[in-house]
Amino acid sequence: MSSRGTGPAPSEDGGRPATVFLTLIALCTAVTAGNIYLAAPLLPLIARDFGSAPSAVTWIASVAQFGYAAGLLFFAPLGDRVNRRPLVAVLSLATTAALTVAAAASGTGALAAAVFVASAATVVPQLLVPMVAERAPADRRARHVAAVIAGLFTGIVAARVLGGLVGQAFGWRRVFVGAAVLTLALGLATAFALPAERRRGTGPLLSGVTALPGLMRHSPGLWRACVRQAGMFGAWSALWTSLALLLTGRPYGLSTATAGLFGLFGLTASAVAPLAGGLVDRFGAEKVVRSAYALAAFSVPLFWLGGQAMAALFVAAVAIHAALVASHVANQTLALTTTSTPATANTAYVVSGFAGAALASSVAGPAFTHWGWPGVCAVAAVWLAAGWAATAVRR
Repeated sequence: MSSRGTGPAPSEDGGRPATVFLTLIALCTAVTAGNIYLAAPLLPLIARDFGSAPSAVTWIASVAQFGYAAGLLFFAPLGDRVNRRPLVAVLSLATTAALTVAAAASGTGALAAAVFVASAATVVPQLLVPMVAERAPADRRARHVAAVIAGLFTGIVAARVLGGLVGQAFGWRRVFVGAAVLTLALGLATAFALPAERRRGTGPLLSGVTALPGLMRHSPGLWRACVRQAGMFGAWSALWTSLALLLTGRPYGLSTATAGLFGLFGLTASAVAPLAGGLVDRFGAEKVVRSAYALAAFSVPLFWLGGQAMAALFVAAVAIHAALVASHVANQTLALTTTSTPATANTAYVVSGFAGAALASSVAGPAFTHWGWPGVCAVAAVWLAAGWAATAVRR
């Protein structure tokens, strides 16, 4: 941490304390990130339990993303202003409580409300990433950020794979209970390990929210990172949140557990993150993002073919995850280093990404209902085109 901290802080000189601390942050990130996507592989089971069609409950996955965006908007900027140790502890307790309520929900409305609250409170990773970037040596900053991002995507994969398997075996409610236990354990352990900090800002606590428009307006690099990631994340979210509907329906007819195993392709992201960090440190964020968009554009027609050919779906899944994580490492590193308020800038960046993802998911559900899997692929293509074109035409 900076000299404004009052407690001991792990060294970032490559020693063991720094390695252990970074590993703990990555584990905490994995668990909390998984909470956002917990409902996606369970949608067929939730629909069956509540007597609904699977396509009629896809909006719950969108609620989780909107909740996360809301939490980022109000809680993440506090990282520039308050002691993160008690904040991480309180948010972990709130997430645990909301997940417990979700496990006991008696209908889709109550479940959606609990998922919204849990997702809003599970913003701990975005309080920790700016701290990692601040402490990392300049020539290894992207690699340190990438280590945390690898944890994030590992959590997303675990939520899909383990969520599907556990849900199929024991019911979807047990999945939420297990997530609550893990969140409590890792969240409190991370809070305990964080260095103590003095209050680092003045004025109202929510002043970081009001500063976001001006920060975006006066930082072209941040604005570009936000819009591009919104396009990339939206394309990925449209495809990935709808994938369980494709795999459990015609022509594949897979079980929820088997469909959940498809999420193992998401481990591509965890493997690519360290490589992407090295490429950003060496060649710069712009080149990495450009290559990531090209790879994502290549994956969309493969996803369309995957509606009938499983092999095409395999290749597309690897490509979209590699593109997403490379883009994320590059764009987030750029967002964290273009302003003097990294936590607030990170809020703008991640809110933009999750807002784009939530909007794409909310459109993908009706698109699947009316036009099937090709409609979902069209949504992904539109989001990618919009994300790139919007930044290409602005100076």
